[in-house]
Amino acid sequence: MPERRQNPTGRAATAAIPRITLGGLRLAVLDLEQTANFMIEMAFPHRRIGRPLYLTSANGEVLARCSTEPMTERLFRAADLINADGQPLVTVSRFKSKTPLPERVATTDLFHVVARKAAAAGLTFYMFGADETENTAAVASVQKMHPTLRIVGHSHGYLRGDALRAKVDEINALAPDYLWIALGVPYEQAFVEEFTPRLTNVGVIKTSGGLFNFLSGRRARAPQWMQDIGLEWAWRIWLEPRRLFWRYLTTNPRALYLLFNRSRPSDTGRTRKR
Repeated sequence: MPERRQNPTGRAATAAIPRITLGGLRLAVLDLEQTANFMIEMAFPHRRIGRPLYLTSANGEVLARCSTEPMTERLFRAADLINADGQPLVTVSRFKSKTPLPERVATTDLFHVVARKAAAAGLTFYMFGADETENTAAVASVQKMHPTLRIVGHSHGYLRGDALRAKVDEINALAPDYLWIALGVPYEQAFVEEFTPRLTNVGVIKTSGGLFNFLSGRRARAPQWMQDIGLEWAWRIWLEPRRLFWRYLTTNPRALYLLFNRSRPSDTGRTRKR
């Protein structure tokens, strides 16, 4: 997919949504409920744009990686909409813009809001990503929490070559209203770039990072007070120190620098009503 600025279809579909630039990326000025409502609206046939609407999320690590990895930056700039999934981004926006981010839009929270609304509207999900055991556990958990939600299919994300292309065609044939892709950055964004042309029957694609880890119960979220003050990264380091310590040691300082030096109040569109 081309960058959003070179994509008139995606630009037209999201033109009414205000944005601000934080850390070098343009982020949607929407709260959790508004984001979910927009995703519901865009799944209905009269609002579809001929290809899946593509939403992704950014946090401090994403900002840091986009500043040093040109391919990752290009993949994120192709998104139709980028939500802020990081409390530090929300906090800095209050100093940098007259239209700050209203709240953090964590994919783990957004999923359940969209699930409730989709179930009420008769809209469908497909869940793609993680390994087979975790994917199955995540789907079972979602079906238990949202018993009226229609999940038309699911698959682990460890597919390559012809098997992956066949799975994509299978997903398209099932025509889910929402395709949740949990492959991690930047693999899920690369998946969207490569396979969007084959997913014409899908309404909305939302990249999901580690969402299935939380849905399956494999990982616990940080206490709410840590989320509220932007310390969820510290909780994650405590749970997985070997994997995450050096990652956050390098990306957090860079992200803070970018937030204070590559942010501007590029307010576009108009504020959406709840």
